Amino acid sequence: MKFTVNKTISAQQKLSRKLVASKKTIAIVPTMGSLHDGHRSLIKRALKLADVVVTTIFVNPTQFGPGEDFKRYPRSAKSDLELIQKAGSKVVFIPKVQDMYTDDYRTYVSVHKLTDDLEGASRPNHLRGVTTVVTKLFNIVRPDFAVFGMKDYQQAMVLKRMVADLNWPIKMVICPTVREKDGLALSTRNGYLSPMHREQATALYQALRIARKLCMEGEERISVILRDMRRELHDLAPAGKVDYIAFTDMETLRPVTRIEKDTVVSLAVRLGSIRLIDNMKIG
Repeated sequence: MKFTVNKTISAQQKLSRKLVASKKTIAIVPTMGSLHDGHRSLIKRALKLADVVVTTIFVNPTQFGPGEDFKRYPRSAKSDLELIQKAGSKVVFIPKVQDMYTDDYRTYVSVHKLTDDLEGASRPNHLRGVTTVVTKLFNIVRPDFAVFGMKDYQQAMVLKRMVADLNWPIKMVICPTVREKDGLALSTRNGYLSPMHREQATALYQALRIARKLCMEGEERISVILRDMRRELHDLAPAGKVDYIAFTDMETLRPVTRIEKDTVVSLAVRLGSIRLIDNMKIG
């Protein structure tokens, strides 16, 4: 199959119908562009699952809140296409904002309860924007598999629940977080960091490592783990402002009072104007 870039919804729908009719399986890798090695790893995973991988590039306005970085979010279509093609994905879908959201657009998709805390509390309507755009992409691309990263842990669990609740025959695949050599989770927003803030950003990973180490040593008290995580963040990232540190069940996202099986610790920290998130399974 030749490398194909579809820029209209109708073109992607036509191709997807053709692939389904020829009994080809499809995997989707949704992205907002400005791709890095984390995205490359998702494409590589998708290639092992399906006959055709469709990588989407769409900076989705409905998941950005007032004052967030929608307008300055980096767009790098040329380098993105090069990375996608080298990674092995054969189809790229790059819709226009005006096609995805017409002037009279009225329909949104919400997943209740799972979106109340963590990012949902800090960024109202962010997750509603994610679930809405992913629903649209699923309907257009018609995938058998959908591949996401664990860095956006809450998002992945919300989408997994959405797929189950709406009875889509889509297998959700959640891949491990890809990190820099110093542990910082790969993110497009890392490129915004000043040299000082980039150095201090490693504190997120180090705080998560402390949580995991304490759990491996048998510590179950969240108060103790939280104390040591905050101390590490304060020492390594004095310029950082902690938005939240949360201990939740991996599937239900419910808060836990003691470390249990499948406990995940998540955190969000702001360095200057840049807000970073990360997480780690510790139970």
